[in-house]
Amino acid sequence: MKASAGKATSINLFSLKTVQMRTFHLSWLAFFLCFFGWFGIAPLMAVVREELNLTKDQIGNIIISSVAITIIARLAIGWLCDKIGPRIAYTYLLVLGALPVILIGFSNSYESFLIFRLAIGVIGASFVVTQYHTTIMFAPNVVGTANATTAGWGNLGGGVTQMVMPLIFAGFVGLGFVEAQAWRYAMVVPGIAMIICGILYYSCTKDSPAGNLSELSDVAIAKKKKDTVPFWKAAADYRVWVLFVLYGACFGIELTINNIAAIYYHDYFNLSLKTAGLIAGLFGLMNIFARTLGGLFGDKAGIKWGLSGRVWFLGGVILLEGLALVAFSQMTVLPISIMVMVVFSLFTQMSEGATFSVVPFINKKAMGAVSGIVGAGGNAGAVAAGFLFKVDNLSYPEALFIIGLVVAGTSVLVSFIKFSPEMEREARAEMDSLLAEKEVSEKSPRKEPAPAFKTAPAVN
Repeated sequence: MKASAGKATSINLFSLKTVQMRTFHLSWLAFFLCFFGWFGIAPLMAVVREELNLTKDQIGNIIISSVAITIIARLAIGWLCDKIGPRIAYTYLLVLGALPVILIGFSNSYESFLIFRLAIGVIGASFVVTQYHTTIMFAPNVVGTANATTAGWGNLGGGVTQMVMPLIFAGFVGLGFVEAQAWRYAMVVPGIAMIICGILYYSCTKDSPAGNLSELSDVAIAKKKKDTVPFWKAAADYRVWVLFVLYGACFGIELTINNIAAIYYHDYFNLSLKTAGLIAGLFGLMNIFARTLGGLFGDKAGIKWGLSGRVWFLGGVILLEGLALVAFSQMTVLPISIMVMVVFSLFTQMSEGATFSVVPFINKKAMGAVSGIVGAGGNAGAVAAGFLFKVDNLSYPEALFIIGLVVAGTSVLVSFIKFSPEMEREARAEMDSLLAEKEVSEKSPRKEPAPAFKTAPAVN
């Protein structure tokens, strides 16, 4: 049997012929649109604040609510992917998750807005499905790069929404709607896009290279169950919780910046809503390549130095992220602040990619559970950071300075992520086999494996 077991050993960005590459492109697009809907309201918060007369404390609660429910959702969605498959899980998440995105326009008070913002946070679980699905489709020699690229391009939605939503809002104003109506109608746009993507995801992807769970043979289903361990066994591994904290220190910070960047530049540099949104969007736009770099370098470190190489690379970029955030918090000149923010964004997103170049090797029999727990760590980090922005006598720059010191401090936790010599040997043997297989497949193009369908009973 091939070491890849039907998984892709390379990434062909310009091909949709294989189920692996169709899944690759649809998974990042789905995450992109979920991110767009998730943070679509963030760059419009200055308008919402004025209309609903929101206080700083209430805005802090809204920031926390947008990421708090995602912790539970990410834990649940990982388990759900193991049970019903990522294809159906993503379809439901996209279609049902679009509803609160569209319906937030009915908010007419702080309380109703808070409830809708909380409900929208569920779609943040889309990240786990994206990572789960690409992990199933790509072999270990490229899985870090595949995970990082799909997640990074999905996270790009957080930057694009900062730039595009003010333009959509302005478009509705230009059509004659008052601002109180324009921000409500603007949120319908990402909601409709999510529903369309959900239909495409159901139609064009499969659960695994071998086919959908409903199509697999009884033998394949029995093997899958045998190769899956309970959620509690995955949760009992302390390394999962170390990665939970580390992911909170990178993705949690990205979520926080997505929530506060536009209003930060609007308030502290006296910029218009449109200009503040464009600058804030630069942070998310770095995802077009930065997270991929983290996964790519993580894979390279793994090929050269084994599993421990992936771990130590992760620790290094998280340390640089924390130091860059400390520097960003001290910037008072706009051009310099933007440049430092871009550097800070680079290390933040590289840290995210590096984290998920380690995740697939923690417990291969509990991929959904591990991805869900670590993914939830990102939101836990955002919730923890969000409380600092609620404090009346603590300015945003002071809060960012404290967060930067904490992030830098978490880098030492990588020393607790250990792999046994046996696991290192197995990973090395598997990597050598995959690299050899990839070399052969490049000389002789690999055909997409046929799914193992159930045999229909004979009709007499």
